[in-house]
Amino acid sequence: MRDETTQDLTGLNTLGLVSHAAHYFRLESEQQLPMVTQWRQMAGGLIYVLGGGSNLILRERLSRPVVHNLLKGIRLIEESAEAYIVEAAGGEVWHDFVATCIRNGWYGLENLALIPGTVGACPVQNIGAYGVEVMDRIDSVHTWDLAQGQSRLFSAQDCAFSYRDSLFKKPAGQGYLITAVRFRLPKQWAPVISYPDLKNDPELAQNATPQKIFDAVCRVRQAKLPDPAKIGNAGSFFKNPIVSAAKQSQLKTDYPALVSYPQADGSFKLAAGWMIEQCGWKGRSLGSVGMHDRQALVLVNHGGATATDVLALADAVIASTQQKFDVTLEREPVLFD
Repeated sequence: MRDETTQDLTGLNTLGLVSHAAHYFRLESEQQLPMVTQWRQMAGGLIYVLGGGSNLILRERLSRPVVHNLLKGIRLIEESAEAYIVEAAGGEVWHDFVATCIRNGWYGLENLALIPGTVGACPVQNIGAYGVEVMDRIDSVHTWDLAQGQSRLFSAQDCAFSYRDSLFKKPAGQGYLITAVRFRLPKQWAPVISYPDLKNDPELAQNATPQKIFDAVCRVRQAKLPDPAKIGNAGSFFKNPIVSAAKQSQLKTDYPALVSYPQADGSFKLAAGWMIEQCGWKGRSLGSVGMHDRQALVLVNHGGATATDVLALADAVIASTQQKFDVTLEREPVLFD
């Protein structure tokens, strides 16, 4: 681990926001974890943990120390008649890990291909796409208790997963650095192709193998979502709001084209992108940031943007959808300030 002063983080967050850290540490080995605890104590108990920078809004200047999780390693922990238990270190790139699982015949994560970020970030937000949420596949989450200076294991149940949420997004769970995640991948694999983009794919209709689903998801995401390497973005910027059946029915009456998905508990998930587009924000900019012209759910940085610019646009979009639909959108990225 190396302590660097005034580290430029502009290239370490997918939104490409101009940001600098007063203190920056590279975590490359678990043997360095006690040092992280020491630095946290020196900083008054306040540090930030950076992964792939794919779900973050960074202020221009971060006074808290930033620990960059670069822990690596993928291994098969256990194999039974029912499943493979596969462990990946927190600093592994998520998409590369999914591709590795496919190559090794460990199936179940193919619907989550091409999601930006690291393995360590995936439980925090309970990433999901195309009918699969990572909580469906997580066996356990291995962490370093930053306050106590010791390892702590969380079962999937301990993580309190819900839609784009977990214990680790709440104050009670923010004192843990995720060192590794173990996944339970079933041997009795079944394709999940219920979403229209996959269901209507003629190749998948004939033979939906894990590799074909992986490839199809990559094609769809590349067609719909901008590449952060070409234009700064954090993927889906707002959560799809969940409303009661009564609220969905009222909105459907007022807006017959409303896009919504029934949930197991009787509620409905609304398509935030559709709502944002109806409010006229698709392809529209506010200063150096805007909502993407192909996917209204994605906020993009046209160059040189700061957190202030991003938050101003986010607030404007939230106000518009609140006024039009009486539904409050919630942003997905976490603010480091």
